[in-house]
Amino acid sequence: AHVLTKACAEALIRVPSLNTVLVGDKILYFDEVNIGVAVALDEGLIVPVVRNVESKDVFQISRDTDDLANKAKDGKLLPDEVVGATFTISILGSVDGFTPVLSRGQSARLGVGRTSQKPVVKGGEIVVREMVTLSLTVDHQTVDGAVAASFMRRLQQLIERPAGLVKKGDAT
Repeated sequence: AHVLTKACAEALIRVPSLNTVLVGDKILYFDEVNIGVAVALDEGLIVPVVRNVESKDVFQISRDTDDLANKAKDGKLLPDEVVGATFTISILGSVDGFTPVLSRGQSARLGVGRTSQKPVVKGGEIVVREMVTLSLTVDHQTVDGAVAASFMRRLQQLIERPAGLVKKGDAT
């Protein structure tokens, strides 16, 4: 999930129209990427925000996300830890795919289904690979379908070759 968060940040930098918020009739664009990560609690869903994902390595994203998820489960999130997301990721490990519902004002939300092994053709051979269904919901007031497709193509490229997201020296 942390590599996916980093991949989303990289894709958002390349397709900045999705890293926006609609306020009234104005679209606000952001240089920083603040990603909301949905956490399921017994009483409902809460979305803490990992800030400045674009400037963090995967290991820092992992630490920040785990810290926020633990605070959410313990009921210790601060008010400013649940506001300011420019994009949200919802992971439902119990279904193959789903349509995520947009958060108010956000231009896009990514839904991530469970992973499963499936047969795929690679180099003319049928091989088993780990596959996941990703669903993107966008607000057409701010983003059109071609831009959303561009984001998804970029995201696919990044997660199919994740080595570039985890650079040597990042573990320090």
